[in-house]
Amino acid sequence: MKNFALTSDMLTMGGTFYPKGYAFIMFPQTASADEVAQSIGSHPGTGSHVSFLSAAVVLKDIGKVDGDTDIDLPSIGTEGATVHKYVDLARQGHCALLVKVDSDEETERVMQFARKAGFSYGQRYHLLAIEDLE
Repeated sequence: MKNFALTSDMLTMGGTFYPKGYAFIMFPQTASADEVAQSIGSHPGTGSHVSFLSAAVVLKDIGKVDGDTDIDLPSIGTEGATVHKYVDLARQGHCALLVKVDSDEETERVMQFARKAGFSYGQRYHLLAIEDLE
């Protein structure tokens, strides 16, 4: 598992977080995220790239939050609602994993681990849609 590094290919042209081909899964405790990352790493064909995001990183890099102020959160559309949800959870201390997933089957294997660990929120980013993960 790597620490998260925001890259330009994870953003829309307007600068909103939209990492196509990834699942973004939030957890109330770091230990749960670690458990899932280890499970993914020990099962070939399940998430080729896993990054960890602390609550502080979610707020700063994804939510563009400075202290209690939302600097530049998008206000409309699905992307905006999703980022607002991430920020709300991060303010409660939730961390996240960003997992590269290439298929529905791979996503389901990742989510099996996430469900067992008690994830709080998850999204999968497709080319033109964001899918709720349950």
